[in-house]
Amino acid sequence: MDLGIKGRRAIVCASSRGLGKACATALAREGVQVILNGRDEDALRATAEVIQSAYETEVSFVVGDIGQDATRSALLAACPEPDILVNNNGGPPPGRFQDWDRDAWISALDANMLAPVLMIRAVLDGMVERKFGRIVNITSAMVKTPLGPMGLSTAARTGLTAMSKALSRDVAHANVTLNNLLPERMDTDRQRGMAELRSKLGGVSMEQAYEEMKGSIAARRLGRPDEFGDACAFLCSAQAGYISGQNLQLDGGSYSGLV
Repeated sequence: MDLGIKGRRAIVCASSRGLGKACATALAREGVQVILNGRDEDALRATAEVIQSAYETEVSFVVGDIGQDATRSALLAACPEPDILVNNNGGPPPGRFQDWDRDAWISALDANMLAPVLMIRAVLDGMVERKFGRIVNITSAMVKTPLGPMGLSTAARTGLTAMSKALSRDVAHANVTLNNLLPERMDTDRQRGMAELRSKLGGVSMEQAYEEMKGSIAARRLGRPDEFGDACAFLCSAQAGYISGQNLQLDGGSYSGLV
């Protein structure tokens, strides 16, 4: 299927690796000009080279933490009129509610709610004027199924979800959509970190930790980043203009609720 977005421009935040990279790759495959972002210049350069060599489209990058004003400004200078914005950022580590002080909460909100909200604020009016915009926030399955140890992430990303839902109703008339992708147990570096934590705290091998993770998913496997990237590309497509304000779960069928 031709997704109808060849020649469009996209900013993909935190995209040097993992799910952000998968989204950037899927968009580039469709002919989208992609601006990558991340804190590791070497990783960004390597990712840009891999994508550029595989697909005939323009790929560039901006180094920096998306939580910083200077990084957001640099991204918007590199791509002043994006048609697509994919918001992403690493989540805070799991922990205990009693251990999270004010600084921990502010840090989580800055990284996983305020940074994407400010990116949306910067690009939204232009998308409305041009009558095309696709905004996709990479959040977490924890938005719909909160767990105590992931409380920092859950709270910040749920705030972003609520704001995006509210905005989606105001801009749908202009062919601008806002949707969220909710991953669970994707085979990324972050998941490996979770397995290492389980191995260390539970006294189990990495292999056993991974098997436990797979066993918690109805599909009995981890999700592949390329599957996630394909879902993102579709939400950014011309065909997805009637889909907005939604939360798409990529969890191997594990969520037990109806809505």
